[in-house]
Amino acid sequence: MAMATDAQAAPRPAPAFLAAGAFGRAAWREVAVLAAPALLLFGIFIVLPFVLAVAASFSNAKLLQGGQAAWVGLAQYGRLFGMHVVTVAPEADKTPMRQWRELRRASASMHEGYQYLASAELGGRRWIVAARDPQFLRAVANTFWFALLVVPLQTVLALAMALAVNRSFPGRTLLRTVFFAPVVTSMVVVSVVWGLLLHTDEGLVNRALMALLGAGAPQPDWLGDARLAMPSIAIMSAWQGAGFQMLVFLAGLQSIPKELYEAAQVEGATRWQQFVHVTLPGLRRTLVFVLLATTIAAFGLFTQVDVLTKGGPLDATTTIMHRAVQVGVRDQDVAYGSAMALVFFVLVLALSLAQKRVLARMDR
Repeated sequence: MAMATDAQAAPRPAPAFLAAGAFGRAAWREVAVLAAPALLLFGIFIVLPFVLAVAASFSNAKLLQGGQAAWVGLAQYGRLFGMHVVTVAPEADKTPMRQWRELRRASASMHEGYQYLASAELGGRRWIVAARDPQFLRAVANTFWFALLVVPLQTVLALAMALAVNRSFPGRTLLRTVFFAPVVTSMVVVSVVWGLLLHTDEGLVNRALMALLGAGAPQPDWLGDARLAMPSIAIMSAWQGAGFQMLVFLAGLQSIPKELYEAAQVEGATRWQQFVHVTLPGLRRTLVFVLLATTIAAFGLFTQVDVLTKGGPLDATTTIMHRAVQVGVRDQDVAYGSAMALVFFVLVLALSLAQKRVLARMDR
């Protein structure tokens, strides 16, 4: 009887995955108690909103809708990507937009709900592309355009700063602080300051051009010209965010064995040859991480656009996130805004999976 009592009183062993895993021999109850607050917050602020957004994207929910939302299936996604193409004979005295308006008047039922998006002349015909939401499609194109501009610019700038502060010299710590300072500055503040710098009439940039080139110097409308607005935002964003990538590159540079540089110097390699054959190979994984992380961050462009241009001029700077917030919050169309947010999620997920695949191939 005593043996049975002792066996019953003996503590139950921890599960095998806890006994041999990262938690050591911690009891599963202790793990649950420690992880519960984080999991609860994650579920409330991440999982639950995501599930609600998915459900809303298949409905016609409005932010202040009085009645019940109805299930509409893929209708919201049809609005996002609905397009059709028509061909007409090109007329020199008519713009594509005018021809599209004439087509809509002639066949209103066929083109109802569609708006002009773009046109091209090919094979002696004028091809007119119409979309149900041309603003969203322009936002997608602008998002990719911004990423194409800012990713290489910010990566090169960050690598150059990392190389500059990786050497030992007086004031190195101060210079690192100066380079990193914009990262910890609010993006709203940065955007307001750059808005003042890029002001057409009173901005410091145009004033500097006038001081250097004289009274006849060009005075670009940096944020009001559709061709210059997005590159201007890209330059500002690269300046603000390069400090973080600089730290990542700096960590990668310091992990490269110094013996490799010494061997290269013995072989008579120049600084450029050392950079190409020692530094870049040593930063291969770091470079892939920085490129993909910067690309993912670029796809989330919102604050700079909202503060500086509001998506203009002529939708030249509107992005997926800016359009989603505008539709979902300001226009109170929660269902349509949720569909846009899910499209953004799919794009970011695809980039993350691409990062994982690239890194896996590099480890082979």
